[in-house]
Amino acid sequence: MTPLPETLAVDFGGTSIKIAVTQGDRILKKARPLPTASYNSPEEIMAAMCLTMKELLREHPHAAAVGLGMPGWVDFYRGVLYQLTNVPVWDHEVPVREVISQELGLPVVLDNDANCMAYAEWKLGAGRGLENLVCLTLGTGLGGGIVIHNRLLRGRTVSCAELGQTSIAFNGRIGPFGNRGAIEEYLGNNEFAADAVQAYANAGINKTAEECAPHLLEQAARAGDAIAKQLYRDFADKLSILIMNLMYALVPEAIIIGGGVAKAGDLLFSPLQESLKAQLFPVHYNALQIHAARFGADAGLIGAGLMAADAANRTLL
Repeated sequence: MTPLPETLAVDFGGTSIKIAVTQGDRILKKARPLPTASYNSPEEIMAAMCLTMKELLREHPHAAAVGLGMPGWVDFYRGVLYQLTNVPVWDHEVPVREVISQELGLPVVLDNDANCMAYAEWKLGAGRGLENLVCLTLGTGLGGGIVIHNRLLRGRTVSCAELGQTSIAFNGRIGPFGNRGAIEEYLGNNEFAADAVQAYANAGINKTAEECAPHLLEQAARAGDAIAKQLYRDFADKLSILIMNLMYALVPEAIIIGGGVAKAGDLLFSPLQESLKAQLFPVHYNALQIHAARFGADAGLIGAGLMAADAANRTLL
């Protein structure tokens, strides 16, 4: 097996931009995160990213390539980012791969951030050794990555597996592109908190959205709070509809789930299994594995770095 080189990896978030030197599943050096909202244009953002990467290169001059994981409409094949989710100043097409490559003098891989997470979990994480799997990342929205027959699906022009935009209700809440019932309108962190505020209000208890963050709801549920427990069951029921659809469409070997809500463990996974058992053909259900993601908050960095390393070794799938 060809050894993996050191790489520069970027995990771009709506709040901060994480940049590191990685090698395989190890993070060798992390730079101070860049505050996303501090920049007024894509050009300013890319300049700040390049400056940080040049500083890392001084300590790690043998880094072979750059991997960029960015949330939004990415054309992997052209290296273009059309629109950056939750970053209003990035609202037009930018040839990111070309700009970064010219500035750093290194080959660059650009992909959707959820695809990077999926790549990490497939190659070295909870999905290692599997040929067919779906990765879901639950956070501000819901991202996805799909691996079929040992190949990450990327779409013909822009990233596929935008599973957060698929519908669970034909006359439901409207998504950002006019799509009714978009699942991330029900399962995003903000929506989860809003549902919790309403559930407590219905019981005569006043809580703010900040008091209903996922980690606080988990604490409440484990302390015996019946409302918090029900909120996780409701969350699992909604998520199970998406997974049920994926099972009947793709029949993956496993669903890998990451993100903040997934940290709740059995509070989420136990009712999820029950709900799926009630909806799936027994052969599908009995063959399905459901795992928590291995790499947590570092999955995007590790996946972007792995893509860059495989690109340098000419083995990128």
